Amino acid sequence: MRFASLGSGSRGNATLVAAGDTCLMVDCGFSLRETERRLARLGLAPSQISAILVTHEHGDHLRGVERLAATHGIAVHATPGTLRAAAFSSDVTQHPLDASRPFAIGGIEIAPLSVPHDAAEPCQYTFSDGALKFGLLTDVGSCTAAMVEHFSGCHALMLECNHDLQLLSEGSYPPSLKRRVMGLHGHLSNGQAAGFLAAIDHRWLQHLVAAHLSEANNRPELARSALARVMHCDEELVEIADQQAGLRWRQLFQRL
Repeated sequence: MRFASLGSGSRGNATLVAAGDTCLMVDCGFSLRETERRLARLGLAPSQISAILVTHEHGDHLRGVERLAATHGIAVHATPGTLRAAAFSSDVTQHPLDASRPFAIGGIEIAPLSVPHDAAEPCQYTFSDGALKFGLLTDVGSCTAAMVEHFSGCHALMLECNHDLQLLSEGSYPPSLKRRVMGLHGHLSNGQAAGFLAAIDHRWLQHLVAAHLSEANNRPELARSALARVMHCDEELVEIADQQAGLRWRQLFQRL
């Protein structure tokens, strides 16, 4: 199993998870042309995408989904609340999912989980090929016991490190937006992400990626430092899913 990012941040998000002949895209916050360009740099064409999963309806995750799905005939899976909020046209094949029940697409089992975020019916996901487990967790405002259980035991984890509290507090965002970001249904700070990482069983991690960094209220070195302290590792071993460059393919391996 392997994973990659087309880009991660407030200006657009899309993540790829692949195993065998199955390749899933989670969210698409980029235009069709930009999505096709970013897929090409990862060696993929849209025709190779098996399905699109959507976490929630905010534009940086949803903006490109309808055009990509309709143009290339790719089915979209999301919670009923997200599908209602997205209001896709009839040109898009839509599959409602139950956020409390795992399901499979091709060779990948998907386990969704409801999360606290200011959207209609948001969820995040873990993915497994039967032996290896990849977790994607962004766009959550607080950590729950269910989240800790769900994301324990991952072999790779892409984890939101949206903001540094001091940078956000002293920054230019209006007070109402600061309260939203820091709220229980907002986004994880570096410190919250580190606390979550410490709470889960992370002993199997082969890849740890900080994601959804705010360009205004965070710095890659701050996110790396916060997570590396929990892992007791060099900061360079914590990777960043960049807004422009994304993240090249990362492979997961079974260890005997």
